Order: sequence, then C-alpha cells, then structure tokens
Amino acid sequence: MKCNVWMLLLIFGFTLGSQAQSDSFSKEQLIVQSDTLNYRLLLPKNFDKSKTYPLVLFLHGAGERGSDNQSQLVHGSKLFLDDMNRGAFPAIVVFPQCPKNDYWSNATVDRSSYPISLKFPLNDPPTTALSLVMQLVDDYLNQPYVDTNKVFVGGLSMGGMGTFEILYRKPTTFAAAFAICGGGNPETVKSYAANTDLWVFHGAKDNVVDPQLSVDMISAYLKAGGKPNFTIYADDNHNSWDSTFAEPELLTWLFSKSK
Repeated sequence: MKCNVWMLLLIFGFTLGSQAQSDSFSKEQLIVQSDTLNYRLLLPKNFDKSKTYPLVLFLHGAGERGSDNQSQLVHGSKLFLDDMNRGAFPAIVVFPQCPKNDYWSNATVDRSSYPISLKFPLNDPPTTALSLVMQLVDDYLNQPYVDTNKVFVGGLSMGGMGTFEILYRKPTTFAAAFAICGGGNPETVKSYAANTDLWVFHGAKDNVVDPQLSVDMISAYLKAGGKPNFTIYADDNHNSWDSTFAEPELLTWLFSKSK
C-alpha cells in the first residue's frame, strides 16, 4: 500500500511539473476574419518591452494537429524551457498549432505506402494554416521588442516541410532555420539560400518521410551557393527530433546567426 501511495505521489508530482512547464507558454490566438490560429507564447525571463529579443517560430508535426492549443508543445518545448537555455538565449518563442484538417505546407500526401509519397507544387497558394502563421510572424516583426535581424524558424516532419515552405514564401525574413525529417520542393531553395543559414536533420532509417527529400533540399541549397549543416543519424527512424534536440550546439548555432 505504501508503495502504491508513493507511486501516486510521483505520478502526481510529474503531472504537476509537466503542467507547470506548459503553463510557462501562455495561450494565445490570432483571429483573421473567420480563421483562427491557436498558438503558445514563451517570453524571456524578466521580459522588458524596452529591450529587443530574437524571435523563434517552431512548427510541430502532423500528429500534434488539433484545437486544444496544447499538443504542439509535446516535442521541442522542453528545449526552450530549459533554465540554462533560457538564461543563455533569451528569446520570444512561438509554437502555433495547425488544425486537424490543414497542413503547414502545400503538399500532396499519399499514405498508401511507406515512406509516404510527397509532392510539393511550386505555384499553389499557401495553406490557410501557413497563411495565418505568416501573418503572425509579420505581427511580431512590427513589435519594437523583436530583433528583426534575429528571426528563426524550425520544425519537425510536417513542420520541417512547413519550415522549407515559409522560407520560400518569406525569403528575406529568417536569419537561420533548422528542418527535422522534412522535405520540400528543391526549386524553391534558390530564393532564400543567400539569406538564410540552414541546418537539416534526418534519420537514415526513416520509413515515413524519405531522407532523400532532405538530401535533395541540401543539394539544391549547395547549388544555390548556400553553406548548410547537414546531419544524418544512422540509427534513427522517423523520430530524429530527439537526437536533434540533444545536439549541444543547436541553439548556440541558431542564436549566433543574424541578417
């Protein structure tokens, strides 16, 4: 009985700790006409509107889509909540949530076989979700406390695809970006290769999103004159984000970049 009580206390304590962490991200919404974008916002400790801070946009994967304004924090939020990271890299961090029936990138997805088939049409308009994200970024860029020379974007899986697409659609906005197990249209890369530093991650054993998609984006980036970082994890399947978030130099690299 005593063991069970201790177990309940441990679970209760863990739940409270996780809740306290997620509560550090305030719940926010962007409403544009009839469309709503839920997002979570993490401000630097001792936030001061008279100062300027980098802005980090993080795009989650397809599994975290929804309307609870919570699921998007499952992967990546701990990296930015870490006390040491918050002290070393004070920043405004934004985690938007894509609705269930939408997608960050304008991708044609066929899940009838694996790795899934993905095509990225070049001239189609952005999805509603990505349009709202771009509007949200613009809104923050108009705030005096945002350092417009240090704006960053990253994401995983569907969010990695969204990362590549938002770079294409806003080619002069982001100083640096990181894309995890994503993909995109290689023809778009030349629009931002000269302006945005890039670090791409993928698992060599990924049987959901073909690692060749990242290889193709890196190849196009090199051909366009960019000098990317590219990390392939030999033993990772689709979940290469845990390895990425454990990279000791990721945030140091990211925050060192400036337009």
